[in-house]
Amino acid sequence: MSTHAPLPHRPESLPPRAVSAVAAPPAPPAGEAASGTPARRPGLLPAPLLALLLAAAVVAMVFLSLLIGARHIAPATVLEALSHLDPSNGDHTVIASRIPRTIAGLLIGAALGLAGAGMQGITRNPLADPGILGVNAGAALAVVAGIHFFAVSTLHGYILFAFVGAAGAALLVYVVASLGRDGATGLKLALAGAAMAAGLASLTNAILMIGQEALDRFRFWQVGTLGAREVPEMLAVAPFLAVGAVAVLCGARLFNALALGDDSAVGLGFRVGRGRALSAAGVVLLCGAATALAGPIGFVGLIVPHAIRALAGGDYRWLLPLSMLAGPVLLLGADVVGRVIAPPAEIQVGVMTAVLGAPLFLWLLRRGRKVSL
Repeated sequence: MSTHAPLPHRPESLPPRAVSAVAAPPAPPAGEAASGTPARRPGLLPAPLLALLLAAAVVAMVFLSLLIGARHIAPATVLEALSHLDPSNGDHTVIASRIPRTIAGLLIGAALGLAGAGMQGITRNPLADPGILGVNAGAALAVVAGIHFFAVSTLHGYILFAFVGAAGAALLVYVVASLGRDGATGLKLALAGAAMAAGLASLTNAILMIGQEALDRFRFWQVGTLGAREVPEMLAVAPFLAVGAVAVLCGARLFNALALGDDSAVGLGFRVGRGRALSAAGVVLLCGAATALAGPIGFVGLIVPHAIRALAGGDYRWLLPLSMLAGPVLLLGADVVGRVIAPPAEIQVGVMTAVLGAPLFLWLLRRGRKVSL
């Protein structure tokens, strides 16, 4: 009898397919790429190309904003006024009066587009928007209350109250949506935000009804307008917008990781709590400053990120800066259309963005609770 132990089973004795199955590493989980980032559907256009197209669109919208209005100006006159402004020329004076409105459209559009994309990244909710989640309504209520109860009359006072109102509304919506077994799901956030926005708007209207001064000062501001501020006032708000933009843009890698879930983001080395708090502070700065300048303009933060996501994909490293470019295109375009759609009157830009955004919001709700980011 042989005393030798039996030889171990050698892989070479297995069929070729079995050998490859044994040697192959496990596939990454569904929805996760090998690089550790969420698998995303590619966009229709390369992101750098879309950035160039949006930059050209911003320039075109600026030109149209200076060109079109109750008094139409020849394109050559606009170019002449931009190179040398003559105060004695009536057309040049009209163009000069449109410059602050155009600058406001650039700043506020970029702020709201970036804030919407940031909110969607923080909450992992494709329905997140400063208007839908009640942030703009909270800022508006705080500003109107500051005017009526505390006699606030300076832009810096408006900004301070707008920041407090925006932060308080965002926190309250999140707390309400977190109640229950499933936590703050996308649908619950949207519903809580819509209810909160309606309630805060009712309180705002109540204060305006009993406060004649607040009503006179903000009867156009409360529907959203770009023509309420001058350039020095916008320059005073620009630092707040810049700080908020930097805070949100720095969260791009965190938002990509959060798309995998909080646990996965922690496993990838991110400090989720601190990162979310910093990005949320940036969103509050953007929304508060934009609302203090122009009033509660809704749906820009909803339309823009969804359009960019469809065109260039969902990588937040591109989604955030592209949303900053697309926001002014949408806001200036809506403002230009509002000037000419019902002459000689003008439709405020907040009404125009609501007309565009409300159908999109209803369509997104009908698509179901799970929307791919």
